[in-house]
Amino acid sequence: MDATIRPLGVPGDLGWVVMAHGEQYAAEFGWDTSFEALVARIVADYANAADDRSGAWIAERDGRRVGCVFCVPYDATTAQLRILLVHPSARGLGLGGRLVDTCLDFARAHGYERVRLWTNSVLAAARRVYLSRGFQLIDEQPHHSFGADLVGQTYELTLTCHSR
Repeated sequence: MDATIRPLGVPGDLGWVVMAHGEQYAAEFGWDTSFEALVARIVADYANAADDRSGAWIAERDGRRVGCVFCVPYDATTAQLRILLVHPSARGLGLGGRLVDTCLDFARAHGYERVRLWTNSVLAAARRVYLSRGFQLIDEQPHHSFGADLVGQTYELTLTCHSR
């Protein structure tokens, strides 16, 4: 069965986002709970903001949550794509691209001129999705976070006013 994407809002969605990130990144990259704490702060900030310029989506497959993405203001003209995740059971279906496209469509519809995101170089599959949508690498910095030596990367995409 194909995955569906819906707005975040069902009880349990917020907790699932935090738990899924914590479990997945620990299993795949050995990251510690400081990453889960970062995701929890992002989710809490989203949940506490009464902002119609923010959106979040959950992907479901066979009645189970298998992915998510958030779009929040970075500044007055720039949106920030945050916490994209596709569970391993749903990979290879193009779901990461669909989630990113949902975020980009939302950003366009809400008048943002750009979308920015921060990721780490070890996340190769996500990087491929971002690059295929036209994101450009604008900064790269080594850092030690989440119990690992990483290279943080900031990407940005200038939006056109029309939808895809």
